[in-house]
Order: sequence, then C-alpha cells, then structure tokens
Amino acid sequence: MLEKYWYIACRAGELRRRPRAAEILGHRLVLFRNAHGRAVAIEDRCLHRGAPLSRGRVCDGQLHCPYHGWRYDGEGRLREVPALAAPPEGSAAVKHFPCAEQDGYVWVCLDANPAEPAPRRFARLDAPGWTSFHMRTRFNAPLAACLENFLDCPHATWVHRRWFRSPTGKPVQAVVRTREDGAEAEYFHEPREKSLVWWLLSPSRAEMRHTDRFIAPSTSKVDYAFSNRRHYTITSSCTPVRDDLTEVYTVISFRFHVLGLNLGPLVRLFFQPLSRRIIQQDVTMLDATQDNNASFAADAMTVTPADLLAPHILAWHRAIREGSEPPEAGREAHVELRL
Repeated sequence: MLEKYWYIACRAGELRRRPRAAEILGHRLVLFRNAHGRAVAIEDRCLHRGAPLSRGRVCDGQLHCPYHGWRYDGEGRLREVPALAAPPEGSAAVKHFPCAEQDGYVWVCLDANPAEPAPRRFARLDAPGWTSFHMRTRFNAPLAACLENFLDCPHATWVHRRWFRSPTGKPVQAVVRTREDGAEAEYFHEPREKSLVWWLLSPSRAEMRHTDRFIAPSTSKVDYAFSNRRHYTITSSCTPVRDDLTEVYTVISFRFHVLGLNLGPLVRLFFQPLSRRIIQQDVTMLDATQDNNASFAADAMTVTPADLLAPHILAWHRAIREGSEPPEAGREAHVELRL
C-alpha cells in the first residue's frame, strides 16, 4: 500500500534530453520528457528482450530502446519496431505511472490511483523573506529508520555532540500529539549550550519553540521558531528505493533578519555546509547500525518513552501495509526527557 503515495524520483533540472533511471520500492523506472516537455515515467524494461530503456535515447518525446530501437511513448505504448514495417498486431505496453513536477522535483506514484491528488509541498520553499537550499542524501537504511532518526532528539546529543547539541542532563518537557496525517512532538525549554549551530544561528537568548512532525508515510518536518522572528524549517521527503535503501531529499528554509535586513543569503554560505556535515554524521551512524543489525537474527529495536515519534511511524506504516485504520487523531501524551 506504500505504492499509493508520491515519491521524489529526481530533481526536475536533472531531466533534460536524456532519459533518467530511478528505483522506488524495488520498481525500476525510466523518466523522460514527452513531446510537450512534460515529465513521464514508465517501466525501465523493453518488451522485446528486457533491456533497460534508461540506456536508450529520447527522440521527439519518445524513447528508443538501446538494443533494437523499439520506440515507446510517455504512456508506455509501443510505437515502432524498426525491423518491421509496423509493430506486431495487438502489441502490449510497458507500465506507465502517474508523474508530477512540483517544487523543482519530479514525483512518481506507483499506483494508478494515488492516495493524494498531488505531492505535498515543501514548507516555505521560496517564500518571500525566506532563504532555501536543497540536499540529497542516500542512506543504507529502511524508510522508518530514516524518519525516526530525523525526528529523534536524544541521538543528537551524542551523534552531533557540540555540533548541534551536547548532553546536559537537564529535564525537558515534551508533548506528543496524534494528527490526521501522522504525529508531532513539541519540546519546551530545551538546553542550547555548547552547540555550534545555535551559537551561529541564534546567538541571542531568544525563546525557542521546537516542533518535530511526522507526515505519513515518508515525510519529516522540523521547525525551530524563535521569539526574535528567526525561523528554521527542515523538511525531508524520503523515497524508499528498496527495503534497506532510502533516498532523502531535504529542503532547509530559514528566515534570518537583522535590523530589517534579510541576511539569509549570507548565512547560507556557512549554514549549508554545516548542515551537510551534520547529516553526514547521521549517514555514518545509520549505515553502521544497518550493517550491524544484518548480523543478528533478532530485531534489535527497543522502543522506550524517550522515542517520542518512533511508535507512531511504525504504527502508521503497519496500518498502510495492512490496509487498517491508522492511529486515532487528537490524542496527547506528556513525556519528560533529559537532554
């Protein structure tokens, strides 16, 4: 049932004259632009000998197989067999998939009837007064593990020690709320000492409101809003390539004004490489964790009250797989953490 949702296949700018291969949930696809310049997606397999169509070429908005030149249109229909005057009578077609171009990305749904009419928009991307940048990161880890990592505060005090957080042992109050599309956690009075990120991006002692949100089935959204009107939003849309491989497309949008001046473009010069450094630490840890878990037969995952959103991610994915009802919206739980 995960196939009924939209996933990013590539950046829109990457899809030009050449076809582009993609893999989503184990399905191999090829993307190209049709005669009208619209992005289309079909199965990456020629009907003749099974050659990858992504190695072919696009001519007049149609895709030629690299093996014998069989030609397909954007709906996967066979249009030409060069060795014959006309395609065989009743020729089959390769599968084609719903495709959408939004926020600078090409999105694909593997089901003919998507669960939502269009992909979700990235929060505050290109909004007036905001600065944004994009990151693409591959994790050798399952979809749920990536989402849980992005929305997990306790790991940051160790994996990103002194970069993003440092362990202080101070009590932090959190409220977890279930929503119609997932769940969110809000934190109160978090410590920000000994953190390079907050020393650079929020040097004043402005009050911070921090909210982590899971949007089913594959999106995380983290918000840091300050009383001095600075604001940072990190949205990650996860594309499950296979069960143990996830491609993550992250948009970080922020507002950084001083005396009415928008300093966002200047701040981006150090904020972007700093963000890349921090997410690479997560890549290293998740890769090591996945590799280690592969050596053990038992499930090594133990969920505790400190794992605020992990149970909701797992419950939603289970409900989607089984076709059952997701967790009820409107519930609220209070948890005390030490960070």
